[in-house]
Amino acid sequence: MAGTRNARNGPLSGVRVVELAGIGPGPFAAMLLADLGADVVRVDRPGGPGLGIDPAYDLTNRSKRSVLVDLKAEGGAATVLDLVERADILIEGYRPGVAERLGVGPDACLARNPRLVYGRMTGWGQDGPLASTAGHDISYLAVTGTLGMIGPDPDGPPTVPANLVGDYAGGSLYLVVGVLAALRHAGEHGEGQVVDAAIVDGAAHLATMIHGMLAVGGWQDRRGVNLLDGGCPFYGVYETADGRHMAVGALEQPFYDEFVRLLGIEDVAPLRKDPGRWDELRAAVAARFRTRTGEEWTAVFAGTDACVAPVLSMREAPAHPHLAARGTFVEHGGLTQPAPAPRFSATPGTVRGGPALPGADTGEVARDWAVPSLTTRTDAPQEPQA
Repeated sequence: MAGTRNARNGPLSGVRVVELAGIGPGPFAAMLLADLGADVVRVDRPGGPGLGIDPAYDLTNRSKRSVLVDLKAEGGAATVLDLVERADILIEGYRPGVAERLGVGPDACLARNPRLVYGRMTGWGQDGPLASTAGHDISYLAVTGTLGMIGPDPDGPPTVPANLVGDYAGGSLYLVVGVLAALRHAGEHGEGQVVDAAIVDGAAHLATMIHGMLAVGGWQDRRGVNLLDGGCPFYGVYETADGRHMAVGALEQPFYDEFVRLLGIEDVAPLRKDPGRWDELRAAVAARFRTRTGEEWTAVFAGTDACVAPVLSMREAPAHPHLAARGTFVEHGGLTQPAPAPRFSATPGTVRGGPALPGADTGEVARDWAVPSLTTRTDAPQEPQA
């Protein structure tokens, strides 16, 4: 693995990644690799693939470099293959068959670089009846049962968890695990391979524990009535006197005991043992929380084992004392953003640069990766590829 970065920039320093520009989970997976020190070169296309966000604020492209290549233009695929020849990992998120038609599919890339790890990020996967159809995070969660289990009301609709559970947890994280596992294999055996990361597979896999509970009767196949889905009165969210909310997770008995003591409802604490009376317990908890403000309850539970925390907004979160002390959020280029995770004692990851602007690093990458064909590209803008 060739590299141009200092080994103290993260455990993946020296790993070269080609990212074929897309949206959602592919860019986020490549960002994770960049956070950990990989040299990620994003191949942007004229016109861009995005959802309209200003590239200067697209934090999923931080710490990367960008080159501009029109894969539909003459010589475009050859230029990407020149990059592939020098890369360890490639990430693409096209619909099945598109990369092949553009001349940068697995066969072409692995023929050029047999050690390459070719990561494919899709919603439905590379095969199956829905593989060629469009979809989004919510579609993939819906058919896996994962969406159907989220929400507090068994008679109401499921709660949409932004695009975090599907795109990023079931998609990006599984792609990263896959390409890093395959990279280890390539390092030991000199053999590259294709990693097929489908959001439907990852989203289903995330619910493995719940499927086990379901099989033995420890989980009901409907939302809002279970231990971890809002059905339990000591695992949920409650409104305070000033309209804020407190999150309660007092599952274990010692934590529950401290919770009811600090909340001041020890008289109804035994209702925990009778699910048939959980509605009574929930009403008592809710009524008590409504007697004080969020700030007051935060002070009551601060530093205790009651497992109660204030529900903060995204703008409030960076200032939370614990997150501030850990440096969970950082500021770079005037943008507050989550710091790289997880953390490494010897080779910590860092935010090395702001979002890569399309084509801004073409000359630098051409020099560092020894790909002169990049500097001779004359690609013209075009409509985004399907």
